[in-house]
Amino acid sequence: MNLRRLMILCCFMLCLWPLATLAADVQATLDRTRVELGETVTLNLRAEGGGMAQTPDLRPLSQDFAVLGSSSNTSLSIINGKRSAQVTVGVALRPLHAGTLQIPALSFAGGTTAPLQLEVVSPNPADAAAGRKDVFLEATIDPASGYVGQQRVYTVRLFFAANLSSGALEDPQLAGVEVRRLGDEINYQAERGGRRYNVIERRYAVTPQREGQLVIPPVAFQGEMVNLTDPDAFFGNGTPMSASSPPVSIDVRPAPAQAAKSAWLPARDLALHLDGGPAQGELRVGVPVNLVMSLQATGLPYEALPALSLPALDGATVYPDKPVEGTRIEGSWLVGRRQQGFAIVPSRAGTLTIPETTLTWWNVVTDHLEVARVPAQTFTVLPAIGASNAAPATAMPAVPAHATPIASAPVVTGGVSWRWVAIGSLCLWVVSLVVWLGWRWRQSRGVTAAPSAEVRPAVSRLRAAFLTAARGTDVSGQANALLSWARAEQPQLQNLSELAAALIPGPQADAIAALQRKHYAGADEPALGDRLAAAFRDGFAWQQGAAQSNPSPLPPLYPFNLHQ
Repeated sequence: MNLRRLMILCCFMLCLWPLATLAADVQATLDRTRVELGETVTLNLRAEGGGMAQTPDLRPLSQDFAVLGSSSNTSLSIINGKRSAQVTVGVALRPLHAGTLQIPALSFAGGTTAPLQLEVVSPNPADAAAGRKDVFLEATIDPASGYVGQQRVYTVRLFFAANLSSGALEDPQLAGVEVRRLGDEINYQAERGGRRYNVIERRYAVTPQREGQLVIPPVAFQGEMVNLTDPDAFFGNGTPMSASSPPVSIDVRPAPAQAAKSAWLPARDLALHLDGGPAQGELRVGVPVNLVMSLQATGLPYEALPALSLPALDGATVYPDKPVEGTRIEGSWLVGRRQQGFAIVPSRAGTLTIPETTLTWWNVVTDHLEVARVPAQTFTVLPAIGASNAAPATAMPAVPAHATPIASAPVVTGGVSWRWVAIGSLCLWVVSLVVWLGWRWRQSRGVTAAPSAEVRPAVSRLRAAFLTAARGTDVSGQANALLSWARAEQPQLQNLSELAAALIPGPQADAIAALQRKHYAGADEPALGDRLAAAFRDGFAWQQGAAQSNPSPLPPLYPFNLHQ
């Protein structure tokens, strides 16, 4: 019997031994790196592979922090027969004094965490509540002054010392300002007016789209408070309560004069790259090579970034792939990214050069204009495989010196058949020339084909839609309506710049330029809608031969030309 128990114990220890011997990868993080004195902060300790992790030793924290409590969570997973364990311990800390406090390395799960720093500042008496309210809101914005299109961080904090049975906190809203939630809510404790509160903190990315002095209106909270000492509280009889945050002012400056000649991209950081291509710098005719252009900006969503393109290349054809784009959140900042792949197929041997690509942007950290640059690249293009062997086959074979006249007879017969082919080709060329001359003559006489019966109603409908949009204030809608109307008559047009180039210089081209300044740079263009309606009321003033323009098959770099 004792032997049986011993065998069972040995088997049990063998099952636990792999978990105990897993190498633990420990990590320590803080949910915030800057707090006010009196607020709480959570220290998270994580161990990967530490299935038999023990309680961490928190005694080194007692000099600068009060340990309020801790909680732990353990998860075990088996993937492809491999066991993996993760242990997470959350420790609630309250700083004991202001300053830059050090969280030393801690022993945990057989490993040692890296030291951390926490900045603790004294509470601002002007922002602290008197402590006589059970629920109140605070709101701040950083930075309070900046440029149009520059991202700011708006923070709203809900303080409550009462027991809440329910509640709803609305999001900030303001016309002309784009607002996005940044991550999840943060929960901690803070002290105001000598009273301790629970705090729920939300952060938003706020991006003003127009300049001037803007005011974010108060954010409201609605909820119910429950007094646990009241017997009626057990029957769901709560006391309604509400609170609102103070309004917050934003100083929005226009784009600097130095950035007036380029697209306005206010960012904290921006990177432009072109990757791919052969390692030896050699291409081959007819064999595609794949390049990937990527653009990433911190402080801007991907919608604010220009589309990516390559110029038309001499000696190669460019085929763009489907773009990849998106916006992620890194801390308190939006990070927008665009990525565009290109397949480049060389058409002749020699050298192929991809010109330099530049993008001008404004660094809001240094408050200076900067240029992201992709240097020019030159490749050697080799002939197609088998081209050197195929070329001699097309030449006339040489006749040996000792050949008899009979041997040369098939060569004479083949020459006669090619002569008829050449005569037929010449006739087709003459016919094509006559047709082209007739077409040119009609163009010189100003004769253009009238729209078909199916096209005319669509053109009239799009014209009416544009005139209706011109009477409004939606600049984006005006631009889209005008371009849709123009494409109904000239399908090859890609953007407003091509439309302006296809029109006779005058009021219509000037009105398009004003529309682009208003749309992309936020310029002040008074009575723009009336100006657009007056310029295009009688239709488009096309230049001679505008319908026969041959634009590039690649989409242009919208909303401006990236290639300078």
